[in-house]
Amino acid sequence: MTPSEQILPLSEFMKLERTGPIPLYFQVSQIIEAAILNGTLPPGSRIENEVALGERVGLSRPTIRRAIQDLVDKGLLVRRRGVGTQVVHGQVTRGVELTSLNDDLENSGQKPSTEMLEFKVVPADAKIAEQLAVALGSPTLYLHRIRLSDGVPVAVMENWLPEDFTTLSKNDVSEHGLYQVLRSRGVTMRVAKQRIGARKSTNQESDYLDIEKNAALLTMDRTAFDNSGRAVEFGHHCYRPDLYSFSVTLVEK
Repeated sequence: MTPSEQILPLSEFMKLERTGPIPLYFQVSQIIEAAILNGTLPPGSRIENEVALGERVGLSRPTIRRAIQDLVDKGLLVRRRGVGTQVVHGQVTRGVELTSLNDDLENSGQKPSTEMLEFKVVPADAKIAEQLAVALGSPTLYLHRIRLSDGVPVAVMENWLPEDFTTLSKNDVSEHGLYQVLRSRGVTMRVAKQRIGARKSTNQESDYLDIEKNAALLTMDRTAFDNSGRAVEFGHHCYRPDLYSFSVTLVEK
């Protein structure tokens, strides 16, 4: 039996900024994703087809198609021949996606805060120069922070940004998520290369995170790129596994 089609109210799309810097397809995908995560579009439901949705909200079919494809790639939607596009069964929690830890904590109803350990301009060593595609020794902004959730340390984060971001405000980065600050500067992060691993904590990390010596940590290395393909930050983060986890939804291609 073909599932019934779920149509999002037109009011959901009234927030589209048609003349702003954020691509329309990305805004549409965010609106649909929010509806999936809050249950407006329940698991297994069939969404409106691309042509109908485009005509209803006044956007081109290629724009809608790209928005839908983004959600298919993220594992939130699946295309089924003869049925249409459906919401994937199962609840998605904190996924491996292009968000900051600050975003993750806020989205899960927790209160993030930051303890800034270091904030300075440093020359790029060989590893950072390779990750950011900059010249060896060029100036980079180095951030070393402890991220807390409701006052409890969750992660130790190191980030390096290329020279044109060395003017970022220490206060802004301390009070807000790094990605929030970058977005406020007009940066649109489009894709990232990310590696997740595990290792034992160093003595210093154990002190920062208030855990036992040599305790297990989750790690993540990530290079994020803007919509022009330029690397805008490289980060090495380590997390307490009892307080933070990664969730991945897999779909057959």
